[in-house]
Amino acid sequence: MKYGYARVSSEDQSLDIQIDTLEKAGCDIVRGEKISGTSREGRQELETLLQFLRKGDALVITRIDRLARSLGDLSDIVKELEDKGVSLIATEQPIDTSSAMGRMFVSLLGVFAQFETELRKERQLEGIAKAKAEGVYKGRKADWERINEVFNLKRQGISNTEIGKRLGISRSYVWKILRRQAELFCI
Repeated sequence: MKYGYARVSSEDQSLDIQIDTLEKAGCDIVRGEKISGTSREGRQELETLLQFLRKGDALVITRIDRLARSLGDLSDIVKELEDKGVSLIATEQPIDTSSAMGRMFVSLLGVFAQFETELRKERQLEGIAKAKAEGVYKGRKADWERINEVFNLKRQGISNTEIGKRLGISRSYVWKILRRQAELFCI
């Protein structure tokens, strides 16, 4: 049986084109999510699929960067699939891990996906450094009300993911607030 996985990085992006492509590729079930691919953390739809897949199934994606942007994550996912006897197929790239050539392409494309992510981060940091040098970039102004809400919810034992959902902010921003507080008070 073929299962499709679609992913985009942000809420304002659409999964429609990927879902259409996966359905045309013969996927019986397609799961999609709007979350960064730089980490596996928080990608519930992917985890659901990985738990559900059985020997002889195929996980179908449109491109390798939809599955992972980290070589480590990609290797882990491919290993999990191999251990289960599940093949990985990409509709827009020559990937089918049921063949030696397909396994080689997965590795190569994983390296390029990670390289692209690292280049993007470098360009972003260079742009911020330039803007700071020109006095243009000052960083985000602290939203003390929201910061206090984060701490109040955390004291109640609520997870960072749930705090983010309740306050309409990303989980990584919740972590950042808590981490800065810990650094400030040397906790």
